[in-house]
Amino acid sequence: MGYKSGFVAIIGRPNVGKSTLLNAMIGQKIAIMSKRAQTTRNRIRGVRTTDASQTIFIDTPGIHTPHHRLGEYMVEVATQTLQEVDLVLFVVDATTGLHPAEREIVKRFESVRTPIFLVLNKVDAVEKPLLLEHIEAYQNIHSFDEYIPISALKLEQTETLAKLIEERLPDGPKFYPDDMVTDYPEQFIIAEIIREKVLMLTQEEVPHAVMVDIEQMERRNQDTLYVNAVIYTERDSQKGILIGKQGQMLKRVGEMSRRELEGLLGSKIYLELWVKVKKDWRNRPTLLRQFGFNNE
Repeated sequence: MGYKSGFVAIIGRPNVGKSTLLNAMIGQKIAIMSKRAQTTRNRIRGVRTTDASQTIFIDTPGIHTPHHRLGEYMVEVATQTLQEVDLVLFVVDATTGLHPAEREIVKRFESVRTPIFLVLNKVDAVEKPLLLEHIEAYQNIHSFDEYIPISALKLEQTETLAKLIEERLPDGPKFYPDDMVTDYPEQFIIAEIIREKVLMLTQEEVPHAVMVDIEQMERRNQDTLYVNAVIYTERDSQKGILIGKQGQMLKRVGEMSRRELEGLLGSKIYLELWVKVKKDWRNRPTLLRQFGFNNE
């Protein structure tokens, strides 16, 4: 009796810290983080469970002007999520203030009947008088239910945000076991970690043309997980960059991925990486469905 549970969408333009906030709310990393925009491509579900409530967070792709079919899919996913949750967190960058793209996002809120919190992230890098000016600017375009300044990276005010969220959740059941922090399978997490390392290490032309597909995953003994993964790119030149001179770039991607995955999964990892070209895959609906990009 009195237990609360619900679904909370994390919405915003690219690169405002949505994935960092999700990881802060969960208490561990489940969403990849990068300085590059549009890192998140799928809805990442994270679960925060306490004695009083269970919150299922949905980190959505950044809402932006799409330039290919994959981009259109990402915006469709983010917009659709607004209609499916109990609460919306509109995350903005407190260091830049009101961005023109955010005026367009706010227009999408007109048909949303659920509470919407304005979460001003990165407040550790902005002076208080300027922060107050930014808050006033947002107040002038929409009446939000709460205005919460935080630093997701430094965990400032994140517990305050969690308590405000809990207060807004409806009474409901515990949807997931206490120890579950995401409902995505290991295969998805492994692919995302590999893609994160590509984002970190490669040149500007490569990152968003990359998709990671786990072709094989099996335990060959009690404490070792064997993973065979393919990194797809759109052009032969990108494949060359990913492999690197004498295979050094691909080796670095593999080493960094393996170290993090072993810590995350608590298991030894044997990781084998390959690079293949699928020309213009981001604009090919058949390939997008094959890679799991659909709105189901």
